[in-house]
Amino acid sequence: MATHTAPSSSFLRQLDGYRLTTAEITYRRPDHPDLLQQFIWQDLDMAPEFPVLTKFLDFWRSNIEGKLHSVRVASTHVVTPGEYKLINALYPLN
Repeated sequence: MATHTAPSSSFLRQLDGYRLTTAEITYRRPDHPDLLQQFIWQDLDMAPEFPVLTKFLDFWRSNIEGKLHSVRVASTHVVTPGEYKLINALYPLN
């Protein structure tokens, strides 16, 4: 007997248009403000508004001492609709 499991919430979010988003966050070290350090953040988010990343950056500004210097963002679909191609041929099967 085959058992079926429900799709993960991550997969369902991707079907709803969420994309794998990576942010390279450069910030100033609190103890040495002239030094920059980087932090890589990754989550599923909705381009181009990026509400999940925005919420994280708001949290950063409120709770983390390292002042933000810059944020670079990359985003791509992980799950995409299937592609169909018409083939103009007939192949007999025996």
